[in-house]
Amino acid sequence: MRRKLKVLFISTIIIIAIIGIIVAAEKILEKNDTGIKEIIDNIAQKEETTTEDPFLFSDEVIKNYLTPNEYSRPGKELKEVNAIVVHYVGNPGTTAAQNRSYFENLKDTHATSASSHYIIGMEGEIIQCVPLNEISYASNNRNKDTIAIECCHPDETGQFTTATYKSLVKLVAALCRTYDLDPETGIIRHYDVTGKYCPLYYVNHEDEWYGFKLDVKAELAAVNTK
Repeated sequence: MRRKLKVLFISTIIIIAIIGIIVAAEKILEKNDTGIKEIIDNIAQKEETTTEDPFLFSDEVIKNYLTPNEYSRPGKELKEVNAIVVHYVGNPGTTAAQNRSYFENLKDTHATSASSHYIIGMEGEIIQCVPLNEISYASNNRNKDTIAIECCHPDETGQFTTATYKSLVKLVAALCRTYDLDPETGIIRHYDVTGKYCPLYYVNHEDEWYGFKLDVKAELAAVNTK
């Protein structure tokens, strides 16, 4: 009789323990489901509120990010964007791919610190080297709050080809829409930051720089009416 009571007691304890485990497991699963739902909701909300212009994700922009390194892609967060800085590569006749390779090789050569978010080639091709949420090493004390664009050019004058110019207008307009920038104040030259003659042609020809801003405004207006 005692043995039966002992077995019954042990069985009861085991059953209670199993029930406790089941209840605890259900609570854990319920909590995990809630956590997963919150993650999904957050992602959906982020996607709904994004303002990045579709052009930045089109086939016209080749994303070929630099390898993270301290000389050309330090991985530091770009916390705000207050302007777009236009540069020229200063190396006549070189391609966008060649200039991208120069930035990439700095991780090995350690020759200097340099890069840009975008490079536009003489045929209008656009290569993105650095994600837009990271700084690039192009605009000195304005690296912390600007997007940098380097433009290739065929000769010493620094004048861009028609294809380069058209791509630059489209890219800058897309960035202005993304970051809600006024072309009048939100597009600047490297020259406006440090006094360096860059982009050379648009430092020597102020009227052409003014015309470029007008073309960006026209591109913005054209897209807004579609």
